[in-house]
Amino acid sequence: MADILVLNPPFLPKFSRPQRSPAVTKSGTLYFPLFLAQLVAVLEADGYAVDFCDAPAAGLDLPAVVARAVAGKPFLAVLDTSTPSIDADIAAAAALTKALPGLFTVLVGPHATARAGEVLTAKSGGVLAVARREYEATVLELARLLGSGPATAKRLATVAGLSFLGEGGAVVHNPDRPYIEDLDALPPVAPVYARHLDIRHYFNPNAKPPMVTLATSRGCPYRCSFCLHPQTLTGRAARYRSINKVLDEVAWCLDNFPGLRSIFFEDDTLTADKARCREFCAAIIRRGLSFDWSANARADLDADLLALMRRAGCRQVCTGFESADPAALSSMKKGIGTERMRRFRADAAKAGIKVHGCFIFGFPGDTRESILATIDFALSLNPDTAQFYPVMVYPGTEAYDEYKERGFIAAGRWRDWLTPDGLHGCVVRNEHLFPPEIVRLCDLARRRFYLRPKFLARRAAMALVSPGEMARTVRAGRVFLKHLVRGSRV
Repeated sequence: MADILVLNPPFLPKFSRPQRSPAVTKSGTLYFPLFLAQLVAVLEADGYAVDFCDAPAAGLDLPAVVARAVAGKPFLAVLDTSTPSIDADIAAAAALTKALPGLFTVLVGPHATARAGEVLTAKSGGVLAVARREYEATVLELARLLGSGPATAKRLATVAGLSFLGEGGAVVHNPDRPYIEDLDALPPVAPVYARHLDIRHYFNPNAKPPMVTLATSRGCPYRCSFCLHPQTLTGRAARYRSINKVLDEVAWCLDNFPGLRSIFFEDDTLTADKARCREFCAAIIRRGLSFDWSANARADLDADLLALMRRAGCRQVCTGFESADPAALSSMKKGIGTERMRRFRADAAKAGIKVHGCFIFGFPGDTRESILATIDFALSLNPDTAQFYPVMVYPGTEAYDEYKERGFIAAGRWRDWLTPDGLHGCVVRNEHLFPPEIVRLCDLARRRFYLRPKFLARRAAMALVSPGEMARTVRAGRVFLKHLVRGSRV
């Protein structure tokens, strides 16, 4: 029996919903449901029995999920959402409410936050509420409310951060709930992983498997117009867990996950506060914690900080370079130029830290020539690995609003954000380029980058030297090479 079902709903096999650009990925990436896990930790700490189900990771379809819910008989179900899967997410809520009369269903996540009214009034029904933005405290308050009496409109109106259908079917948006300032008040997520999930199901090519994902902060002070989570979930101001709390959780992971090879810190930008990053690294060294880790980092780190990160166990950073074109960088509010990027790449290489470089095509003003220049820039930077995608614009972001206003969104439904088999689709155009041309340029970039003899020889040598590198390379490459050769899809 369970009081509450917390569900990453079924959609496509190995659909990675929690990542910033949800899709079935070419590398076989499957993100940990970090935000849902944090919610589970909060609910369990308050005494609720929770059934935490990650359907894409476990390979469960909707009938299996419904059967599991019927057996558990929860009074509340919380379902995560994403833009490309939203119709399936709403259908999952409808199936659950049909099978369990009296079940209260609430949707969370980026798309539900950005399109709460649209989600609540969907024809298929089944969604009774949306917990917007950062949702742990909102869902906890809702659970307490449901346990103490009926879910009347008057009572639901007291829950900050909640949207729901009021009298006569009118959409009611309660005031936003303030962001959690004391992140140390949140229980750790690692024990939730151990109780409910199989960490072997999850994979991030930036970390040696088996791995786990943790976070040391929420929010990002930078203004990139396309970045999803700071604009829909975590906010534009960074908030931090205490370093000792983080490292206590790291130590717990090392003690309780046999064979654990690495930890990925899924902060929006771990290095946003450079002084704190120094303290973090120094504390790892001081406590004698020996583990490989990787993180999202901005391309503005000095050589001495990179060297300290490497001494503390940092193996790789995931960095958005995005473009070599000044106009595109300005348009996306990147706030950093190519010369600084080059210096960062050189300093990272000198420190012995691998770099996964991210590049995006199709911003306003981008032309075939500017994108070809970005490809040349990527080759000259020579990051250890790279990804090349069209800009993915999602509701709730400044980029989505800009493209929509200018008529640059070439999609008729949310499912178009993915190809039929679940890969990222191209839903944008600009003044000069249409989706097919942007896709072809992404394919060209990947082939030019990954089919270089020098790159292939380097990857083979690394895989032979390190068992962890071998496992990571084989797992990512098995799927990726098929798409690389086939091309013509994003």
